[in-house]
Amino acid sequence: MQLLTIGINHHTAPVALRERVAFPLEQIKPALQTLKQAWSGKIARLGDAPELNNLAEAAILSTCNRTELYCATDDRSAREQAILWLSKYHNLPVEELAPHLYALPQSEAVRHAFRVASGLDSMVLGETQILGQLKEAVRTASEAGALGTYLNQLFQRTFAVAKEVRGQTEIGAHSVSMAAAAVRLAQRIFENISEQRVLFIGAGEMIELCATHFAAQRPRELVVANRSAERGTRLADRFGGHAMPLADLPSRLHEFDIVVSCTASTLPIIGLGAVESAIRARRRRPIFMVDLAVPRDIEPEVGKLEDVFLYTVDDLGTIVQEGSALRQAAVAQAEAIIETRVQNFMQWLDARSVVPVIRGLHANADLLRRMELERAQKMLARGDDPASVLDALSQALTNKFLHGPTHALNHAQGSDREALVNLLPELFKSSGSNDR
Repeated sequence: MQLLTIGINHHTAPVALRERVAFPLEQIKPALQTLKQAWSGKIARLGDAPELNNLAEAAILSTCNRTELYCATDDRSAREQAILWLSKYHNLPVEELAPHLYALPQSEAVRHAFRVASGLDSMVLGETQILGQLKEAVRTASEAGALGTYLNQLFQRTFAVAKEVRGQTEIGAHSVSMAAAAVRLAQRIFENISEQRVLFIGAGEMIELCATHFAAQRPRELVVANRSAERGTRLADRFGGHAMPLADLPSRLHEFDIVVSCTASTLPIIGLGAVESAIRARRRRPIFMVDLAVPRDIEPEVGKLEDVFLYTVDDLGTIVQEGSALRQAAVAQAEAIIETRVQNFMQWLDARSVVPVIRGLHANADLLRRMELERAQKMLARGDDPASVLDALSQALTNKFLHGPTHALNHAQGSDREALVNLLPELFKSSGSNDR
């Protein structure tokens, strides 16, 4: 079984490309079905439930900074198949997508998973949100029936490594989050946030983090717009704000000085025309906008407007890197922990590779045992002496069990023969004296 990670992230591609290969949460389960079908070569007939290939395992991690496929399969063409599948699924030419992809086999895939979960591969070094996102990805894959022995073991060890890294190092110390970076940028535009009206679009974890940071600045007004009115109201109440229907956004956008958006929409929810109208209504007073969504919530053209300061998740990445120098001392310690755990996992993987051989040996030995037992039972049934029958049974089993090694030794030559001479005594070393 081969492990493989194929992905695209903030190191390899801009947000404009990342948003085109992102998976909304509700699409991940059906996407996993089609990915496994691509490996198995099965195409489900219209109306049939997809048949999963038991020899393939897969999970999809999709966040604002990365889209990654974690795979375990015996298919030697899995890398090419996965890349073709990803490009086809998102209607992207392979030649456009491939230069930005990384394909990590075996230990590289294991090391990458450990680093991602530990926050070493994040835009914000040491951030913890990615661990929750990875756990959600594993939960989704499990519900889709796409996990098996190998990925289950990989992810359980991944979570354990992340816990060890965070417990034994200071990788998360002095963290500068995306939310904190958004406040920093806003303070460059508005000297005093306490005099500004702030609008949050969405009510997920990232918006909650941003609301926490902005609320600490005591803005003049804090409003949450969300598709779910109940969830939006609950979040707004936490920070002494109020909620508004998302449908009111076009008519009320001009009221807000700061807009932070992060939804799961697959299409922009704030267009160029709506922002132009808001700017006119504000009489050219500036608007500070932060788009943390992937795919983006705000049309990129908005950033070209003279009185709009629009920042994406990639823009904030530059800000958060300013605090990373304080955490670099912990990186070497974290990497050392990860390297040790990678070696441990690869030892487990190597041990798993001989399981089919061991099963085959047991099956073959059991077949020989049953054949000779049946012959002995026939001898006893016709009245042969039991002692003679047992002696014949033991001799027949001994001869059959030794036939393979003896035949190999007689026909081996050169270094192969020498290796067998050294190996066979160890394989057939009697443990009887140790059991007495």
